Amino acid sequence: MPQQPSAQVTAAEISRIAGVTRATVSNWRRRHEDFPAPAGGTDSSPLYDLESVRAWLASRGHASAATPSEELRTTLRLRVQSGGSGTSEGLLLLVLAAAGHTAAELTAATELPDADLVAHARRDTVAAADAVPAADPARFEAGDAAALRALYACVRDEGAQAALGVLAERELEDSAASGAYLTPAPLADLMARLIPGSPSVVLDPACGGGTLLAAAARRGARELYGQDSLPVQARRSAVSLMLTAPEATVTVRAADSLRADAFSGLVADAVLCNPPYGVRDWGHDELAYDPRWAYGVPARAESELAWAQHALAHLAPGGYAALLLPPATAGRASGRRVRQELVRSGALRAVIALPVGASVPLHIGLQVWVLQRPEPGGAERKSVLFVDTASAGPPADRTRGASRSASLDWPGVTARAVDAWRAFTEDAETFEGEPGVARAVAVVDLLDDVVDLTPARLVRASRSDADPAELSAEVDATRRDLARAAKALARAAGREEWSAAGAAAREWRTATASDLARGGALTLLRTVPEGTRGRAEDDGSGERAEVRAVLTGSDISRGSGPTGDPAELRSDMAPVIAVGDVLVRAVVGGDGPMARVAGEEDSGALLGLHIHLFRPDPKRLDAWFLAGFLGADENIAGASTGSTVLSVSPGRLRVPLLPLEEQRRYGDAFRHVHALRAEARRAMRLAEETARLLAGGLTGGQLLPTREAAEVRGPGGDSPH
Repeated sequence: MPQQPSAQVTAAEISRIAGVTRATVSNWRRRHEDFPAPAGGTDSSPLYDLESVRAWLASRGHASAATPSEELRTTLRLRVQSGGSGTSEGLLLLVLAAAGHTAAELTAATELPDADLVAHARRDTVAAADAVPAADPARFEAGDAAALRALYACVRDEGAQAALGVLAERELEDSAASGAYLTPAPLADLMARLIPGSPSVVLDPACGGGTLLAAAARRGARELYGQDSLPVQARRSAVSLMLTAPEATVTVRAADSLRADAFSGLVADAVLCNPPYGVRDWGHDELAYDPRWAYGVPARAESELAWAQHALAHLAPGGYAALLLPPATAGRASGRRVRQELVRSGALRAVIALPVGASVPLHIGLQVWVLQRPEPGGAERKSVLFVDTASAGPPADRTRGASRSASLDWPGVTARAVDAWRAFTEDAETFEGEPGVARAVAVVDLLDDVVDLTPARLVRASRSDADPAELSAEVDATRRDLARAAKALARAAGREEWSAAGAAAREWRTATASDLARGGALTLLRTVPEGTRGRAEDDGSGERAEVRAVLTGSDISRGSGPTGDPAELRSDMAPVIAVGDVLVRAVVGGDGPMARVAGEEDSGALLGLHIHLFRPDPKRLDAWFLAGFLGADENIAGASTGSTVLSVSPGRLRVPLLPLEEQRRYGDAFRHVHALRAEARRAMRLAEETARLLAGGLTGGQLLPTREAAEVRGPGGDSPH
């Protein structure tokens, strides 16, 4: 029988396998004559024989540093080259089956010979064959063995959700699907919390990966219904929900909800939805007389208002829906009549503006519309709530790419939205709101020629309600704080903790974090995602029951204490943070630091999902030295993988090998850098807050410019000084 050719890999994949940077791979090619020659590709993008590369790396002691999810991602790309079946439906079924195995059983599967492994995987998928919509029967072949082995290992080490994410990511690429995005988990939790009570039956008619339904399940929903026009998303959602909500009844269908509603007779307690945006071919002509359009036939450019009415049509009287919509829906001229009827009937209860970057598309500030199906003979709705979370203070940081959502101040955004909504629903008549943040607007004031429902416009109109004396006192207090912060920043900037290295930059030998962990110099911990097996390590203090909060990636970037909600951690396997731990954000992005050393304010908090925890042996590693080098830009870049979202592989981060006394000198310098950054951040925040209060007070009429200010400025507008 002819031997199948080995798979081929790129230089980038070699760097991931070896745990080095791409520049290092380029240096190997130039400096080592025995480095494998290209086996394909082009001069600018060569491909290398995988087995030859692995043999070369093994001869030099380079064990694979790729994480299990990275290894799965690579083997999926190479699967067709290796003679595999190339389809992912069977692998999705296998994830569901593998999640029911113990770690020992998964390890045993990875050690089987290829033929036995393929047979084992076929048997594993039989029980799950009917659970995933539109999935073909599993037909694994000999060329699938590497992918099967990588999948079992990924489920064992990183959890079924991690393996599921890699599979869906790959299948979306293969299908060239567009507009398929996950709703970020913090946003899904926020939308689920906007549904009052404890709904049991929840529908998402554009379910995507199932994030919104999973959030509903965490709040007690027991019947989950989802539909998506992309079969890959429907399959992904079904498997994900079965993993995360095993006690719930999950029903997912693959079809276009507007054109082919799979649940036409369903009456749900609540609807959560993040529908596709800006779709002109949504069925306007063929659905012109559809009974769902109780509030008016949506215009061709108003697919979002079609989704809103679809949600209302599936609600029981008095039931609530929360939809994530683009800001244009609130003011576009073509949607005026439908918006008017939604307001007039009392179906629209609230519009909540989110900060830019809350979800895709990242460049605009999306809105959450809260709808309620009117009850026959129910109370008249006299007002609509508008909340502008984007204007309630400066953002946590400004980032590029999909990681921007993870860096937002989600606890702050959620608190502002949920607190205002809860107070409004308790008694809309007496709701006072908050100037510049939340306001209840009378229905009669909204029914003008435009029916513009943009929160920023309506919320800012309430600034004149602020008391001039209170605002003046707040400005004075903030200015005093700013003056003190500026003095502290000047003192921090005046200290010198370093000297020039000389004619050339210093070079040193380094080791990876994986090497240091194997040698016992540090311990690497993480929070095990929901749906995985095993037990998270802790510090042995027995304080888990007294945890204050959860430390999030946003807390590290902002320099704040732990702000996450333990109830929303979605894992009972989170390590407890101790003083001296080094914490590194797992998602790259943002203006804040990537790493910090845990202090007293962090001690006892739970570790968030997107943070790596390094616990150094103080007799061998200085914590501040470790944090300084782990969080360095070049180090983070060399240990990061991904395209739109860059994730840090902790084992690939490198640390210089220096004596402990020299480490401490570097540690003192890094500690000063941390203090300087903290003082700068505090001064910037106070400067922004002072400017915001002054500008709002001057334009709102509460503050007046003084004659002295004009005299100091002098004629012509310039200061005489």
